[in-house]
Formats: sequence, structure tokens, C-alpha cells
Amino acid sequence: MPKKRIGDLLIERGLINENELQYALEMQKQTHEKLGEVLINNKIVTPDDIAQTLAIQLEVDYIDLAKVSIKQEMAKLVQRNTAKQNHLVPVQKEGDTLYVAMDDPLNYYALDEVRKATNLKIVPLISTHVAVERAINTLYGNENAKQAIADYKKEIGHDGGTESPLSGFDYVITSNSLSRDSESAPTIRLVNSIIERAVAERASDIHFEPRETDMDVRMRIDGVLRDILKVPNEVTAAVLARIKTMSGMDVAEKRIPQDGRFAVSVLNKSIDMRVSTLPIAWGEKIVCRLLDKSNTEIDKEMLGLRSDDMEKYEKLIHYKNGVMLLVGPTGSGKTTTMYAMLNELNTRDVNLVTLEDPIEYNLDGLNQVQVNTKTNMTFANGLRAILRQDPDIVSVGEIRDGETAEICLRAALTGRFVMSTIHTNDAVGAIDRLEDLGVEPYLISATLRGVISQRLVRRVCPYCAEEYEPQRDEVERLGVKIKPGTKFKFGKGCQHCFNTGYSGRIAIFEIMMVTPQIAELIYHKAGRGEIEKELKKEDSDFVSLKESGVKLIEEGVTTVYEVLRVTNENM
Repeated sequence: MPKKRIGDLLIERGLINENELQYALEMQKQTHEKLGEVLINNKIVTPDDIAQTLAIQLEVDYIDLAKVSIKQEMAKLVQRNTAKQNHLVPVQKEGDTLYVAMDDPLNYYALDEVRKATNLKIVPLISTHVAVERAINTLYGNENAKQAIADYKKEIGHDGGTESPLSGFDYVITSNSLSRDSESAPTIRLVNSIIERAVAERASDIHFEPRETDMDVRMRIDGVLRDILKVPNEVTAAVLARIKTMSGMDVAEKRIPQDGRFAVSVLNKSIDMRVSTLPIAWGEKIVCRLLDKSNTEIDKEMLGLRSDDMEKYEKLIHYKNGVMLLVGPTGSGKTTTMYAMLNELNTRDVNLVTLEDPIEYNLDGLNQVQVNTKTNMTFANGLRAILRQDPDIVSVGEIRDGETAEICLRAALTGRFVMSTIHTNDAVGAIDRLEDLGVEPYLISATLRGVISQRLVRRVCPYCAEEYEPQRDEVERLGVKIKPGTKFKFGKGCQHCFNTGYSGRIAIFEIMMVTPQIAELIYHKAGRGEIEKELKKEDSDFVSLKESGVKLIEEGVTTVYEVLRVTNENM
């Protein structure tokens, strides 16, 4: 009996209708993709839908890798390179049978290669492409780290040698070196495997946290810290020393905080690592910030601004003089927004100078200045020097003190356009912060053109998103009116999103334009309440951070929990 076609099976399972099938078949003639790929790319079905339907068609068992804990010894049966090249992951061994998960169970060449390598009977299981990729990263990322730990334990007291940098503090990490380079010291391979895992998982930070009996390695993924690995106590000191060496720090100094950096090439990406240490009860905690230097194509379209906010954004950045401020906590996306602005303003008819600590992206045509406190190149001193360089536009990384704040605002009085960031909770709070730093109200009112406040919220995972009727208390917590029948979305958790229900992030914005009336209130030292009242009176399109988040909730992009979390409210 011939096997049913995938399209017919999808219709039988109620996942698509006849019209959607015909549409996909027409698209397939143009794109020459597989039918499943066409349906997924057009968001008609999910990858899980296709994988489960293929399982029925091919009479192969489907496996949800997010719900399976693969034992570490599986990595010894199938080598990392074999798994990556054939895009499969060993799941379980029973007697002389090895079960492997793959997204293409008809890849007989791959199955034969694993059979020859293991001398076992191979039974294929089907899963999604993303799930297999993640399982490979998890299994072999930990395997490399644990193998390096085991090797180190054997070699304690032995000089494992050093790794020569390409230039300065540049290092190259390749998958082959992690699995095959037996000459590298175990500590080097362990640190390399952790860095590679962080890049593969799109982590923004790696935390090395010594405890009483071991060291936790955690990674910040989509703004949330996740446990990745535990390093035994006897290996901890060597790992921390390795990172400090790579960062150009004093390895012997453990009593005071240190800062360092190094560049690394990993997974075809150029990653800048910013490293800081902090003495804690059980040793030194190290945090590494990862910055993808290969991603410099940042523009305003990436920011996610709505049409009304985009109009304000365009007006703000094209002032010929004055001050524009970006506000928000660390990790709120201010740097991305700032570089999007710089990319747009970077033309040959202006002298644009930046003062940064550190320089996060190197943009062609910009005059970028690095703050260096060791040479007394502080924000204040650097800004004074820049103003003698005939600038049209000045970008200051951060206003940290009253001196820098006053120089910025006085520079704006002389006809320059100044952009900077400052730490406050919202747009109106920037005015209070400047006054707290000692800037006179008349100077703020004369130069401040506008403030952009932003946060990053996690997106609902598109693969496991489900609609639901919001509870009354949820709507009340948001403090807004919701149309009857409106449905929200949440992610139930799947193999694509670490079972969190979230994948990726998007910004929410609050943009305050300083009108003559608001400038007058600032000049007369009006309170926050008066300024907020006037702001809403004059700007009917003004949207607060929470209101911006609510729009995303209504569109099914994020959740109530996320919006309340980033706007500092509890559910």
C-alpha cells in the first residue's frame, strides 16, 4: 500500500485545509522547497506539526527532545563531528540498539556512518531541525567541558602550556580544537567549550560563581540567567586564572575587582568579551559580557518602533542643537538604539564624535574615543577635548556625574547636538536625575529636546504559543481597558525555547518630547506630577512603557508577566 502524501496527512490531522495546501503547492513551484518548509515559512503549520506528521508517514517514532534528558555517556558513542555533520544526536542505548534523533530519518548515509562507528543497530527517531541542533549543542557542549575537567583532574600540578594569541588578546576557538586538540591544556579546552556554548545559545553574559563545594556557570539568555554547568572545586581556580590571563588581568591579585577584555573568533563570529571580577565569600566571581562585533548592520527598522514613535524618533535625532537622552537600566537595549541613531546620522557633511566606555562597535566614518581613567581620559576630560575638535554631533556613552552632565548641556548651548544615556526608570525621571546631579533647571529647560525610555521584553515562542482568555485580575493589573473577547497568548514551553515559552526579545518605548510648555515647567522647577499631566495633555499620542507593552500583549507578541516584570511591577 503506497504511503499517503504529507499534504493529505496534514489535512487528515486537521492542521491545514485544502485551500492552504493548494496555496503551498503553488508556492512550492516558485521556491522549489519541500512542502513542509513552505508551510512552516508561511506560518501555516509549526515545525512540530511537520515532524509529527512525517513520523506517521514514514512510520518512525517522533521524539520531543525538550522532554528528554540525554545521558552524558551518549557523547562517547557518537563523536561530536559525526553528530554535527550528519545532524543527529544519540538519545538512548538499549542492548545492541542505539536510538538517534534526526530531522531527516531518510538520510541512510548518516545512519550507516553511525552504525559503522558504533557497531550497533541504529533506530532513527524524528524531531525538528532546531530541536536536534539544540540537543547537539547541549550534549557536546557539556561533554567537552566535562572531558576537560576530567583531564585537568589527572594533570593537577602539570603545566598544561599556553595558547598563543593572534594579536593582543585575540583567540580562535573552533569546534575541531575542542574535540581533537589533545595538546591544549584541559583548562583551555574547558573555557573554550563554555564560550562556544554561550555563542551558540546567543547568551549575552556568562557568570562564573564560586560556591563552597563547586562553581556554578550560568548564562544570560534572552535576559534571564540559566544554569549551564557545575565545575568541581579543584578545577575552579584554574578556570578563573585562565579567564583572567586571556583578559590581561593580574592573575595573582584576588583582593580587588579587576576589568579586562579580549576578542575571540568562534563559530564564524567575532566576539568581544568584556570581563570583570569581584571578590566574594568563596573566591572571585567573574562575569563575561559577550558582544558580537560581526553584527554592525544596526538600523532604526530593527528597533521595533511604531509609526507614532518613529515620527518622534526622526524629529529627535535631526535637531541641529540640544540634548537627546536615552534612559533605561543595564541590558535594556540602549546601546543598540544609540548605534542605530549613529548609523543614520553618520554622513560626510558632519563631524560626529563619540566618547564611549567601552567602544562596543567600530563604525566606519565615526571618530570614536575610548574612555581611559588610567590616563585621566574621563568622560568629562574627554568631552572637553572633543569640543575643541569642531564637532557637529557628540555622542557620550553615559552621563555618570554632574560635571559630565553640565558639559553636555553647555555644549548644546553652543550649537551642538548631544546624545547620551542616563540611568532612570522612565522618561520624566531623566529631568529629576539631571537636577540630582546638580544641573541648573534653566540649563535643562534650554537644551533638553527629548527623552527615549526603553525596556526589552521577551517574545512568546511562536512554536508553542497558545491563546487564552485573560483573567480579570490580569487586566486590572495592567490598568487599561481591554476589548471584550480579546485573547492573549502565552508559550506553554517546547524544545525551541528551553521550555520557557519565550524566544527572542523586542523593545518597548516611551518617548517624551520637550515642548515649550514642558520646558517652562522645568525652568520653574515644577514637580513630576505637573510635567506628566502637561505631557499627556499636549501629546495625545504619548504612550507610556506599560501602554507600549500592552499593545504587544494584545498582538500576542509578549505576555502580561513580561510587561509587568520589566516595568517593575509584580503579578
